[in-house]
Amino acid sequence: MPLLYLTVLAECKGTHTPVGVPVSSLQMSKVKTVLPPGCTLNINDPQVQEAAIRIQASYRGHRSRKELREKGPPKVLQPLTDVLLLEGSAAKLECRVSAFPDPFIVWSKDGQELKDGPKYRYVFEDPNVVALVVCDGVLGDLGQYTVKIKNPFGETSDSACIMVEVPAKITKGPDSVKVKRGSMVKLRAEISGEPAPDVGWLKDGDDINEDDRVYFDVGDTDTILTIKNAQLADTGKYEVFVENKLGVDQSFARLDIL
Repeated sequence: MPLLYLTVLAECKGTHTPVGVPVSSLQMSKVKTVLPPGCTLNINDPQVQEAAIRIQASYRGHRSRKELREKGPPKVLQPLTDVLLLEGSAAKLECRVSAFPDPFIVWSKDGQELKDGPKYRYVFEDPNVVALVVCDGVLGDLGQYTVKIKNPFGETSDSACIMVEVPAKITKGPDSVKVKRGSMVKLRAEISGEPAPDVGWLKDGDDINEDDRVYFDVGDTDTILTIKNAQLADTGKYEVFVENKLGVDQSFARLDIL
């Protein structure tokens, strides 16, 4: 730590002469002086005490600014990592940071700022860890999450993904229908699941053998069974099922050809 020199009034052969006094402590009782021969320092002199107080305050400010400069902008010491979220549960993203003074934290998802509340909770477990808890997980929570960390000296950010797994489910089954012979029939079911589920259709318990007349399509959110030029033999009970590693679901509909 560099010595700070205090210009004080010291008595030297009956006259007052400015003397450089090295200050190596914040306590006046520990001030060490380096005086020319024949000179003395009166530390009880009010002017000496007032000058010492000013030097101490200036040094404290200098030290504080120096510490802040050494810290600099926030830094991510341990980055975010991707997290798997199960439907209905909670997921937590966290990273370890270095920042002084305490930083301002903002979380966002796919570029949209997230407000601290029941769904998204900002968590500060200790001065060096920032975290986000995503509650009541749904498929819509899938995405990239970013934390921005900012203080007066700068800012930094880090990102990670929340991957969501949802059991396969038929959210709306096909409707039972009655049509005239020769008509086109479309049986539609709404589906969901992550990973995307496998989909199948059956008639009266047997797999449907697809051809140009009878076939089914699978989209992101639905599946449609198409029957062209419906015949009396197409009458029966139709079943649609979905399956992924988290679950299986099924639904039924009746088709009558008149």
